Amino acid sequence: MTATEGQVWFVTGASRGLGRAIAQAALNAGHRVITASRTESTLTDAYPGRLVHVPLDVTDRSAVFAAVERAAGVFGGLDVVVNNAGVMLYGMVEEATEEQVRAHFDVNFFGALWVAQAVLPHLKGGGRLLQVTSMGSGGGMASVGFYGAGKAALDALTDALAMEVERFGVHVTNLQMGGYATSLFTSGTTTTTPDPAYQELRKELEEMWGDDAGPAPETAAPVVLRVAAMEDPPRRLVVGSASFDMVRELSRLRDEQHARWEDLSRQAPG
Repeated sequence: MTATEGQVWFVTGASRGLGRAIAQAALNAGHRVITASRTESTLTDAYPGRLVHVPLDVTDRSAVFAAVERAAGVFGGLDVVVNNAGVMLYGMVEEATEEQVRAHFDVNFFGALWVAQAVLPHLKGGGRLLQVTSMGSGGGMASVGFYGAGKAALDALTDALAMEVERFGVHVTNLQMGGYATSLFTSGTTTTTPDPAYQELRKELEEMWGDDAGPAPETAAPVVLRVAAMEDPPRRLVVGSASFDMVRELSRLRDEQHARWEDLSRQAPG
C-alpha cells in the first residue's frame, strides 16, 4: 500500500507518553489507528469510527498474535506498525535481581519481537514497521545498562529483520529515540535496591543529567509520521536534535579508540 492518508496504524504502548502522542498525530493526519496497551488510551472518545483500542500484554506471545489478528480485522489490514511498548529498569548491574532483569527483557526485547513476528504477515506488500529503540542503544551507561542492552539487542535484531523482509516490500526502521518527557522514568520504571557502594556514582549521574525531563513527546511525533510516509525510509534514525549530537560525538570517540588500538587488533588474524 502507498504511504498516503487513510493508512491503518497499529501502535503498542499507546496509553501514554510517546505511543499516545504518535497515535494522536496519526489520527490528526487522517489515519485510522488501533492502539494496544494494558490500559485504554484517553483518546478513544475523541475519534469515533477511526480509533479502536485492543487490550494487550506484549509479554504474552499468544495474546500478541490474537490481538494483532483482531487489530488487522478492524479496518481490513495494517499499513504502519509502531512497536513502542517499553519499560525502564533503573539501577546498577550488580543490584538487579533475576526477576527484575527477566521482566525487563520480557517487555523491551521479547515483547517487541512477538509483535514484529505477529504483524509481518499483514505488512508484506508495502507495510511499515517502526521499531522504537533508543539513542543510547549504541553503548552502555551506568544505572540504565539494562535498558540500553535491551534496546541494543532490538536494534541488532531489527537490522537483520530489515534485510530479511525488504524483498517482500516491508520497510523497517529503528527509531532511536532521544529523551522525552514521558512516564517511562516514573510509572514505567522499576528501581533496584540501592547498594551504598554506588552512592557516589549515583550522585554524579544525577548531577550530570540534571532535572530537565526533556521535550514533550508530541514534538517527536511529526518525525515519526514523516518516516512512515517515505518511499525509501532510513534503516536507523536518531529522533532528537540534542540526541543526534550526542550519538555523533560518541561515534567519533569510538572511532578514535579503534584507531588507537588498531595495531593490537591486527595482531589477531580473524
